Amino acid sequence: MRTPSSNFPDEPIPEPREVVSRNRTPDTIAGWRAVADGLLSDPCCAFHRNMEISSRYAWIYQLHPACFKWAAMAAIASHHVRLALFPLRLDTDRTGFVDIPHSLGRRKLLLMADVDTIRATNNAIFNDIFWVHLAYVTAEDGIERLRALLQAERHYAPVLAGFEAIDQGRRVLEDGMASAQARQAANDLIWEGNVELLRHEQRAVVQPNFDRLSCAFARLISIGSATSFEVRGVRREVASFTSFYLYSLSRGIPPALRAQEWPRITRFDDRWRWLVASVVPRFRRIDADTCLVNASLRRIFREARDFASAPCVLPCSAAGGRPISRRTLRWSRASLLHDDAFPPRSRERRLTQMPRQSRTLARHRAPIRALIMLATCHAYRLEGTGYI
Repeated sequence: MRTPSSNFPDEPIPEPREVVSRNRTPDTIAGWRAVADGLLSDPCCAFHRNMEISSRYAWIYQLHPACFKWAAMAAIASHHVRLALFPLRLDTDRTGFVDIPHSLGRRKLLLMADVDTIRATNNAIFNDIFWVHLAYVTAEDGIERLRALLQAERHYAPVLAGFEAIDQGRRVLEDGMASAQARQAANDLIWEGNVELLRHEQRAVVQPNFDRLSCAFARLISIGSATSFEVRGVRREVASFTSFYLYSLSRGIPPALRAQEWPRITRFDDRWRWLVASVVPRFRRIDADTCLVNASLRRIFREARDFASAPCVLPCSAAGGRPISRRTLRWSRASLLHDDAFPPRSRERRLTQMPRQSRTLARHRAPIRALIMLATCHAYRLEGTGYI
């Protein structure tokens, strides 16, 4: 199998042989999932977890860029999901840690339960598929390892079929005597295998979660579901841009008329038509330009590295290893936006012990949050949640 290339010099995790040693190779799906989960920080807030997942996808892609097309698309999609998680920032303390139980207790107007469903969906995709790539790339004969692990699992039948196609195409590409026609056919076969992984992701993992979304949120993410695959430059962005509703109201009109239903991203058939007719072809064009796709994934790596430099949990004190109390942290304007950033005292006592400017900001916390929600709605409309 391939070793890491130098396309991503700041990769956040080690080479596969350092992650999975020969004498400690798992022989069960649960074992491999544990290995994959071990590549993520714990404890970890929702935003750090999202960035880590995105960077892990980018890392596994660059181990086998000719084969792991799904991983690159997943990296970009997961990177877009961070925008959908923005409302959770209303319940972050000054360290950046997200209080999800408190968020879910908010009024339904903020659609926090739906936002948390998007978060859980992104995590579930990583848990379901990432480990399969890791198991394949860390074996001398990856497909044999996957056959032993997945043949008895009905849930993973499409995944195994996808990797069978990927492995068959990889062997042709590695054959120096293969003709140009055979190599093109092998590349098409690899893409077919990756599309099969995408179909499994959308049908088996995404759809059960999307079925739980409210009608209001379903409309919102349908409007916002758009991507330009993190490319830069006006011409490239325009050429690679795709939007669910732009597609549905142009090339997708005939199926919508036959179904007599307004298209929604949360409906599998509507979403799948957009993915295979618009998203995948555009990404294939980007993937054909190695410099272009590497630049997009490097941006994901850099943002993950920047997030990692700002811890989302309270540091431990020198004595006893216990988390430092929030009482010992200085007041800051950012912390005044969050109820859980204050010591457990009455509101009146809090205000009287703050500087005058801080008291003014605290009294206007509700309007500030309203402005944040307006900005969130615009973020949904402009960027959306990627291709999922």
